[in-house]
Amino acid sequence: MFQDILKLINRYGHVYLKGAWGTLTISVVVVLISTLLGAFLAMGKMSKFKPLKTIINVYIEVIRGTPLLLQLSLFYFLGSEYISTSVPDVGWIMVALIINSSAYVAEIFRAGIQAVDKGQFEAAKSLGISNANMMKKIIFPQAIKNILPALGNEFITMIKETSLASVFFVNNLMTSESIVSSATHLKLPSLMIVGVIYFIMTFSTSKLIAAFERKVALND
Repeated sequence: MFQDILKLINRYGHVYLKGAWGTLTISVVVVLISTLLGAFLAMGKMSKFKPLKTIINVYIEVIRGTPLLLQLSLFYFLGSEYISTSVPDVGWIMVALIINSSAYVAEIFRAGIQAVDKGQFEAAKSLGISNANMMKKIIFPQAIKNILPALGNEFITMIKETSLASVFFVNNLMTSESIVSSATHLKLPSLMIVGVIYFIMTFSTSKLIAAFERKVALND
């Protein structure tokens, strides 16, 4: 077994690295866009405009209430067959992941904002500060400390969830595993290598996030 693992690393290490890079690239892009979209969704959900609030609530509940693999499949086949065949497969997969992640990020932002002392809202209103400036200059800077840990967990979750993209043969770590195991018929050693790579990525990310959180706390 150990010899098989070494043989795979020596011969197909570049294939695993390419897949790992694909996984990280997809995860970073998805989480960055989802964070922006999630922030706007959270603001909409907390607004007093009922039609917008209702639409966002339905959107979040539908996304959270259906399997991610189903969402990936729907966007992949609808997008590639009925909307545009010129968009690469990874594009539709990333759209589905962004839509999925933004629903969860919206709830993260909402919870973080609601955790801010209500007195801050009342003080800002009494001073005549507009809602936009209040959120930008007062609420968000305080809420971000509540949001950061959950956003970090969302990024770690996304690293693992991108593995589902291998179903559609999009470049990621699990797709690389399928390529290697199909060529060598060494499924178990290949899976063990991929498992270690996933652990390294998620463990390293969690440590970096923890260090960043400590830095933010010290600068507070």
